[in-house]
This record gives sequence, structure tokens and C-alpha cells, in this order.
Amino acid sequence: MLDKKFNPSACENDLYHIWEKNGSFSANPEINERKPFAIMIPPPNVTGTLHIGHALTMTLQDTLVRFRRMQGYDVLWQPGTDHAGISTQLVVDRQLTAQGIDRKTLGREKFIERVWQWKEESGGQITQQLRRVGASLDWRRERFTMDEGLSEAVKKVFITLYREGLIYQDKRLVNWDPVFRSAVSDLEVENREIQGNLWYIKYPLVEDNTQFIVIATTRPETMLGDTAIAVHPKDDRYKDLIGKKVVVPLTNREIIIVADEYSDPEKGTGAVKITPAHDFNDFEVGRRHNLKLITILDESAAIDLNELSENEKSDFICSLQSLPRDKARKIIVEELKKLEYIEKIESHKHQVPHAERGGAVIEPRLTTQWYCDAKTLSEPAIRAVQSGRMKFVPKQWENTFFAWMRDLQPWCISRQLWWGHQIPAWYGPDNIVFVAYDENEAKQQALKYYGCEQELRRDEDVLDTWFSSALWPFSTLGWPNETIELDRYYPGNVLITGFDIIFFWVARMMMMGMHFMKDIPFKTIYLHGLVRDEKGQKMSKTKGNGIDPIEIIDEFGADAMRFTICALTGPGRDIKLGKKRIEEYRTFITKLWNAARFCEMNQVTENTEFSLSDIQLSLSQWILAELSKMIRQATAALDNFRYDEYASVCYHFTWDKFCDWFLEFAKSAFQKNNHDTVKEVRTITAFVLKNLLKILHPVIPFVTEIIWAEFGFGKKGSLITSSWPKSYELETAISQKANDEIDFIIKLITEIRILKAEMNIPPAKLIPVLVKDIDQKHFQIIEQWSDAIGRMARVQSIAKLQNEIPSGSIQTVIDDTILVLPLQGIIDIKKEKERLTKEIEKIALEIEQLNKKLSNQNFLSKARPEIVEENRERLKQLVKSEKRFKTALLHLN
Repeated sequence: MLDKKFNPSACENDLYHIWEKNGSFSANPEINERKPFAIMIPPPNVTGTLHIGHALTMTLQDTLVRFRRMQGYDVLWQPGTDHAGISTQLVVDRQLTAQGIDRKTLGREKFIERVWQWKEESGGQITQQLRRVGASLDWRRERFTMDEGLSEAVKKVFITLYREGLIYQDKRLVNWDPVFRSAVSDLEVENREIQGNLWYIKYPLVEDNTQFIVIATTRPETMLGDTAIAVHPKDDRYKDLIGKKVVVPLTNREIIIVADEYSDPEKGTGAVKITPAHDFNDFEVGRRHNLKLITILDESAAIDLNELSENEKSDFICSLQSLPRDKARKIIVEELKKLEYIEKIESHKHQVPHAERGGAVIEPRLTTQWYCDAKTLSEPAIRAVQSGRMKFVPKQWENTFFAWMRDLQPWCISRQLWWGHQIPAWYGPDNIVFVAYDENEAKQQALKYYGCEQELRRDEDVLDTWFSSALWPFSTLGWPNETIELDRYYPGNVLITGFDIIFFWVARMMMMGMHFMKDIPFKTIYLHGLVRDEKGQKMSKTKGNGIDPIEIIDEFGADAMRFTICALTGPGRDIKLGKKRIEEYRTFITKLWNAARFCEMNQVTENTEFSLSDIQLSLSQWILAELSKMIRQATAALDNFRYDEYASVCYHFTWDKFCDWFLEFAKSAFQKNNHDTVKEVRTITAFVLKNLLKILHPVIPFVTEIIWAEFGFGKKGSLITSSWPKSYELETAISQKANDEIDFIIKLITEIRILKAEMNIPPAKLIPVLVKDIDQKHFQIIEQWSDAIGRMARVQSIAKLQNEIPSGSIQTVIDDTILVLPLQGIIDIKKEKERLTKEIEKIALEIEQLNKKLSNQNFLSKARPEIVEENRERLKQLVKSEKRFKTALLHLN
């Protein structure tokens, strides 16, 4: 017997162990008769712990994977983790610092040994947490972006692209972390609003030093690297100054005033100083006007005067050497004030880039790095999306994809770290580079080039983490070797991930897959939104509004969290998630559990000799029709990534059709002595429950497996490998006449309940009911179902009304039948009229307010779509209620 309450913690780990031990998650590439279905996990960082974003992605992927597995596909859900270069190095660095060990003193080789040691000891935490969510990954095939096979794939890709001219070295601006002293990707940079200043600095004209052009800047210290001032070509204030020169205060460097549309006449003074070596926009202006690039900060973001000419190095300027940028800024500002070059200072809030990990202020820095020609690699991927070979769901993401792909910059792929794939390049004594698979091959290249043996130096940089993860769809399948997995599971069927990494990961997988596999990496890209708190705010540690999925699972169970996520995941929208929502959907799990207990207490068991052709009862045929519809709708929803619709279909069938109607009707059957009726109802109940568990399994796998085993539908842990129901198999047993019969009874009971509620009649109060203008067929149905009507609607009696409707009655129409509830003596008619009048006035006021809001263009343009939809839905409900209350008042009069 099922326990009184479902206890997730008592079964989840045990069930997961059974699934894993049984090989229930395993792909079988050798079985050719099953159609393959492949999906790749977005590899979480090996340093990571599960956050709610992971829980969202994993739930959606697992729901789809379990669905396809039950449909008979040979499913490969490829697991693995990413080496996460900068974050992993940070973790181990902190450990060493706590032990009083300096990484540089330890040396690269010993440091990497320590990282591998940490990975073996602690790196598996997130994969264990994925198991807590119920993610049914094929763990036997788990990969790591630094394992031997993937490392070989990375090396081959780098060397191939280098030899094709698609990887090269260049000197460009990069995001520079002055603490890590490494380039970092855009994804590892977050902008934070900082309260700072705008300094208005006067630059004197060369031809007349009594005349000035004033610029506003938040970075006065970078003026040491200024090589121009830009003004907008159509700005009348500065037209006469274009082409003239000014003197940079403090350095006495002469720089030109150029016309460039980058300058915004509406911002500051409309004139901007151009420091090409220290600002991304300035760098582009510098390229357009062939300006000199002067670096004035070193790798730690301290002042470096090496690139200034001797004429520019006054005693004051020399005193700035090696000062940190912030300190140098204060000293420079004081000197500018002293020399009267500051016109004014304004308080100013602005966005400053910070390192996501470590928190250092990011500095644009001019360095020599390795780059990949992303523009060339992107062209086949763009064509594949244009032709429909790769589809975005929702489709509107295609526009974002195209906009970004058509404006690609070279991809900086080198990082100044120790942990990662070391770049396979060696340098000769004159810095000639030799790219090779190993040092011996590099030496052979050098011998051929120099004509004699030379000492070679290995490039110390490692590759951007996104470089190796871009190969994930084929490197995990054994490439560059020809494997059965590569042949069978590439390209994958679908990629499910957040829209925030569409450029950093999704697009790069497309590029690499098209280039090396000559085929798309996946056919469909489903992009989900972000998880936000209940108010729609972004979750963050600072706000303290985050949700820990492991804590949620501990409190509510994995099934409740999973169902909530699916129910809230609609196309193109973020998810507003809070404990209250999870608690609400946990009641759904409880409802299913209680329904199963009710079935068990009423001796519901599977009848293996049962045939659909044996069905006699209208109730049986009706629930099979509803089951068939639910199967069809749930299947279509999952096929189309409509997780919200799938959850809604499951919810309403389980709660409304199966529990609230079918099982309630079944109570009457169970209480009768008719053996054939009881046998059929028990058989049909078991049949529906079995199929319902199958449909629910992808989203709530744990509770469904427990109920499945308890009813003997299969061994414990076998539901995961059962077959997905087919709606058409039920259609022969469905009668429209039976459906009409049960639908009529449901409408009758529902209307009686609504009328009683609207008239403030206690639900348990027995009342008489009259029907008028009813045909004999429908009255016979009422007589046949009188027990159920009496019990479920709390009806004392139901009879035909031959005369006029009694005064003090309330009525409604069901099909062509008038339903009458005589209320004289049951309620205080006068008080009820007063209440209804007040209720109508209250509703009318709210309708008026909502109509004003929904006709307000300001509200419609600013409110989130789901808020607008909620207001419209509320308005519909109010209009409906107003109409019913007015009708009730009219009848009472």
C-alpha cells in the first residue's frame, strides 16, 4: 500500500541508482533498427555548483529526452563538464594562497598537477547535483574538455585552421584582467554602475594657445595616450577646427582634430578625446584615421611610460611611472587643476566593466594575441539557418543571430593562463612561429626554415574555454577518429540552452561543425528565457533573491521543481519563479498520489485480459476519449517544445478529468453490487492510470515510477523504458453518445455548484433542483446518474417542473434545458439581492479601471507581455461574473 504521503527524499536517490544501474540512460549505437536521437548537454563548469539556470536547462532537456526514449528512439544525451579555465585557476589559486604558496613560485607544471588533483577530488560535485534533478544522462560516456581525446581534437582544429589561414596572430585591443593578467571574453565581463565624475579638460589650440577645445572624460589618466580629438562632421560648433591641432596638456603632444560620426554632439561637449590603445571605440576611430596607438598602462594597469617620446616626459610625467591607474588619476587631476586645464567637474554615474570572476576592473589593452577568423567561418552557418536546415525556436531569435553574425569581429582565442589547452606553437630566436602537433614536429619545421637546429620556446598561452566547447558536438563522439557514435549521432537533433550564450557557444558550435564535419551540428536550437524571481527581477547574490535548486529539491522534491519549471516555460519569455509557485505545483503531485491511493484502496489492478472492445459503460468511453485527447495534445506540445502546454494538459487532465470527475463518478460504481460494472470501472481506472503515469513520467519521473511499481505495471524503475501511449489506439472504443451523456452530467453538476456558490449557499447544504423544457432522453440520463448528482452537487431531489418557475428562484440554461434552484426558505432573498447589487457595483468599477488601463498606450508599451495578458484575462473573468450576477439578481426579482 502506498504511504499516506509521498516522501520524495525516501525514494529519489534509490530510484536514480536503479535507473543508472539498469543502464536505462544508455544509448545503443549498435542497434540500428531504432532511430537515433542525440542531444548535447551544455557542459557546466567543473568548478561549478548547480544554480537555478542549470536546473531549468536540465529539466527541459530531461523532459524531452525521457519523452523520446519512451517513443522508441535510441537516445544519446551526452554528458560532460568544461575545464573552465579562468574560474578553475582562480579556485586553485585561492587554495594555494590560503596555504601560503605562490603560483609563480610553484611553477606551471606543479600548478597544473594541483589543478588535476583538485578536479579529481572536488570536480564532480555538479554532476552529482545533476543526478538530484533527475537528469537521465548517459553517464558511461561522460567527457571532460581537457581529457585526452578532446585535447587531441582541439589541437587538430587549431593546427588545421592555422594552416588554412583562419587562425593568426594580431595586435588588437582585448578585455584585460589586470589581476589575472590575461585577456578575458566578453561573457566574463559584467558592467556595473559606478558613481564617478566627468572631468571637463581644456586642450589648447596649437595656432593660438589662448583658444581651447573642451572634452569631457571619466578617464583623465588615459590622456597620456591621446592621439586625436574627434568631433561630429555635422557639428557646426567645430567645423572650422577640423584638421587643426591641439596640445595634450601635461605631455605637450600635438594631436589632430578629426571629423568622425562616433562623436555624439548631444553628449558632454560633443568633442571626445581619442585614445586608440585604451578604448574599443577609440581603437576603431584610430583605424579609420590611421592614428598612432600609444599604450600607457602595463599588464597590471599601472602607468607605463615606455611608449612616450623623451620630449613628452617631463619630471611630473616621469613621477607617474608604475603608479596604479586610480592613484595616477587623482594626481593628474590635481596637476590639471593647478595648471587651470580643468573647466569643471560633474558628478556622473556610468557603466564600468568588471571581471565576472575576481571582480577586477577590466582594462581595454593593446596586446598581441591569437585570433580566429570568425567572419569567414560564420558564412556556412548563416546559410544553413537561412535555408532552414537549422531552425531557431522561437523563430524570432533568428533575427538576433543574423544581426550578430553579420557584424562579427575577429575572435580572440588566447588567454594568459596556465590551466587550459596550451597553444601548440613554438618560437625561434627571432620570434618566427612554428605551429605543430608536438615539439619534435616544430623542431623539424625550424630545421627546415633555419637550416640548422635552434632552441625553441613554447607559447605559454592557453586557448579560450569557448574554443574547446565549440567542438563539443563532434569531439565528444570521438572525432577526429571515425567512430560508430560520430556516424550515428552527428548531427544532433536539438540543442536546448539559454539565449544568453547564443553567440559565445551556439554560433561557434555552428561554425566549427560546418567547417570540420561539413554538416550542421544540430537541427533545432531551442532557446529558453532566464529564471527571475516572483517579481520579475533578475536573481543575484546582491539582492538575495536567488533560489538554490538543491534546497528546493530537499524541501519540495525534484518532481515539484521540475513540474513548476515546465509549467512556467513558454516561448520567448522569462520564468518568474518562487517557492510559492513550487508549493502550488507540489499540490499537484499530492493530488496524483492521493488519487493513486484511492484507486489502490478500491482494489484497482491491471487486467491483462482486458480489451477495449469489451467496454460497455458511458463513463469508461468518456474517460478514454479524454485520455486520447490528452495523449494527442501532450505529444504535440513536446514535439513543438511547448513545455507550458504539456504541463497544462497533464495538469488539467489529471486534476479535472481523472480526479475530480472520473474518480468521483467511479465512487458510485464502486459502491454498487453490480459485479460487471465494478470490474469494468476498476479495469478502466487501471488502464487510464497506467497511461497517465507514462505521459507524466518525462516531467515527474520519481513519483510516477513509485506508483507504477506499486500497481504492478512493471518492475521498480521500468517506467522509464516503457512505450509512449498512442491516442489513435483508443479511438475505436470511443462513442460520441457516451461523451455527450457524461458531458451533460458534468455541466449539470458544475452549474448547480456555481449557482450555489454565487448565492452563498454552503456547499454541503442539500437543496432541491428543478428542470424545465427537458427532453426525455436527457431526463433519463439525470435519473440514471441521480446518485452521483446528489452526492457531488449536494442535491436533495431533482424533478421536472411542470408549472411556472417559483418566485425566489435562480436559473440558468444547459443546452436546451432550464435549470432552476428554488431558494425561498433556503436563503434570505432580500439580503442576497443587496449583496448581489454591491458585488455588481464592485465588479463594474474594476472593469472600468481595467478597460482604462488596457486602452492606455503608455501601459501597453511598457508592461511585459505576460502582465498585459494577465490583465486581459482578468477582464474576461470579470465580464463573465458580472453577467452571471446580473442574471441572478434579475431572477431573484
